[in-house]
Amino acid sequence: MTCLSMASEEQLALSSLIKSVHQQLRNSSIESSDPEQVWREHLQNHELLNQYAKAMQKLATRYWDKNMQITSKKANCRIDWVVNSCREYFMLGSNSLLYLFRDKEDQIMKIINESHDYKHSAYLISNIKLLDVGSCYNPFSAFPEFEVTAIDIAPAQETVELCDFLEVSLVDVKPVSSRPIEHLVRSYYDAVVFSLLLEYLPASEQRLKCCLKAYDVLKPEGILLIITPDSRHQGANAKLMKNWRFTLGLMGFTRIELEKLEHVTCMVFRKAIFREVPERWCRIHKEGYMEPVLCIPQDYNNSSLSVSNVTDNIEQHRDNDETKIKDMFRGLPFVDDEIG
Repeated sequence: MTCLSMASEEQLALSSLIKSVHQQLRNSSIESSDPEQVWREHLQNHELLNQYAKAMQKLATRYWDKNMQITSKKANCRIDWVVNSCREYFMLGSNSLLYLFRDKEDQIMKIINESHDYKHSAYLISNIKLLDVGSCYNPFSAFPEFEVTAIDIAPAQETVELCDFLEVSLVDVKPVSSRPIEHLVRSYYDAVVFSLLLEYLPASEQRLKCCLKAYDVLKPEGILLIITPDSRHQGANAKLMKNWRFTLGLMGFTRIELEKLEHVTCMVFRKAIFREVPERWCRIHKEGYMEPVLCIPQDYNNSSLSVSNVTDNIEQHRDNDETKIKDMFRGLPFVDDEIG
């Protein structure tokens, strides 16, 4: 047996472990109708968490990143995509995308309110404060432009802090460092990264909670970078991704980039200065199938539904506890009228 065959077998075994953990979490969540309890029980399974963490680290460092170098497909490397997206958004001075989208926000606000006249301050930055959620092995620590906080429910390296992002409390003043991390600071980070994270969470409600917390810890004009598995052709999951844009728009995010790489879809969402801007997009572009949920293609694996007919059936696949979902968005303009 060749080394390549052995490596391929190991890669397949590691991938199968990851997929089986995700599938079991989704199945248990559906069966129990209590995703929160399923997640709490999962966090107590330390042996499985450690197996998962080691598998993810091996997949990333032995196969994903290495394969990109061998095949000269660096453009498809999710790590490079995050780094380049952050550089283009923050590090090009007055030519940075941050200022381009700031100008776009002002233009839209002028449409909403002719008297709009906001005096902006320069976005001062030396190192990009980056929160890597579900970091596993802290890949962004290798880049000098980042001041990284790497967290995970099962760290694979000592530089990654033990922390459950779903449950960690938020404070207004940065506390003294502690291990494990007990608090995160509101409006502190320039960038938050969810790389292959949201599909780990078994239910839409938890994915919503995760994105809402990212909104809270980001500075105004900070960015949320989401990478989600997607091996289908470009556009196959377009309606699902548009529903993500709608849902995060209700939170106050504006999507500023969508890019399909070889096996993933990558998105950048900007925390808008003026919430009226993403809310306006939601009002204008809302289609009949759109609901404030974050479904992933794998949510449909246990049913007769396919992702292609999500437009007709997304309503049927909301979380069972719709009241909790609505409460998350309670107080946002027009939401109660349109999802009730």
